[in-house]
Amino acid sequence: MNTFGNIFRLTSYGESHGAAIGGVIDGCPAGIVVDMDFIQNELNRRRPGQSKITTPRKESDEVEFLSGIYDGKTTGTPIGFIIRNNNQHSSDYDNLKDIYRPSHADYTYTQKYGIRDHRGGGRSSARETIARCVGGALAKLALKQLDIEVTAYTSQVGYIKLEKAYNEYDLSLIESTPVRCPDPEKAAGMISLIEEVKSKGDTIGGVITCVVKGTPVGLGEPVFGKLHAALGSAMLGINAVKGFEYGDGFDVNHRGSEVNDVFYNDNGQVKTHTNHSGGIQGGISNGQDIYFRVAFKPVATILMHQETINKEGEHTDLKARGRHDACVLPRAVPIVEAMAAMTILDYYLLNQVNKSFL
Repeated sequence: MNTFGNIFRLTSYGESHGAAIGGVIDGCPAGIVVDMDFIQNELNRRRPGQSKITTPRKESDEVEFLSGIYDGKTTGTPIGFIIRNNNQHSSDYDNLKDIYRPSHADYTYTQKYGIRDHRGGGRSSARETIARCVGGALAKLALKQLDIEVTAYTSQVGYIKLEKAYNEYDLSLIESTPVRCPDPEKAAGMISLIEEVKSKGDTIGGVITCVVKGTPVGLGEPVFGKLHAALGSAMLGINAVKGFEYGDGFDVNHRGSEVNDVFYNDNGQVKTHTNHSGGIQGGISNGQDIYFRVAFKPVATILMHQETINKEGEHTDLKARGRHDACVLPRAVPIVEAMAAMTILDYYLLNQVNKSFL
């Protein structure tokens, strides 16, 4: 299951300390203008070593397209691409070869496959997500032609959280801080908290909020392909994600009379006075903004002594070495956007297939 999507499909390959990460995108519509600067900037937003609060691993993360693009446009045929790994420190993981790291995939991969690549986690490493950012960048370029915009930001790190709704912030400020938070004051607190946690060799989690504007009415299938279920699946497939909620989500301390989204006619357009539903009703987009939140756990690799066992079942202890994120949130923002963009484009294309002929 290394392929994502129904019509717009991404198949990714590669390991953290292998030769490269790459993928094949199938089902991308022909004629999409490929803005290479935009695509590379999307990868740069996810790239390690971009600030003092992210892992210091240095990678250029330059994408090379191998097929499916001609004269600056997509041709409708499979788009092959590759991003080469240039800065692996595989020896940092030598002491972990026979040890199961707490809350990592070491044990489950070994039991499932009978073998695992211990270098940086192999296929379970979050470095694989760079392929998703390539697919997401192409999806964003396609969605731009439909006036659909996907924007995500860090809304919580540890106990520091934004209290207001997304539409009460200036989202143009997201990229102005390394933590990618639109509230400068809260962002400063988040950065300080990450630095404090990092200085102790520990990690911390948080929440990313994502907003999709301009989605047409009708995306999503009525039973097993609900749009919110597809978005939830996309988000829960990201490394370190532990939770997903859309609209009011788990804020259930209200009565129906308080949260029903009442329809009204706005010069011939059907709109709702409120948007507690998060832009999706009955699993189908209703034309309002889609918004959701994604919870990320603290990164499992901590630079502290921990107890564990080895593959022989013997008790031992470990202290991880190497370069790791103390908080994944800043680099996960473009990944959330990428998965959302691919999902929305995929469901837009799917909607073209099952429209009535009448």
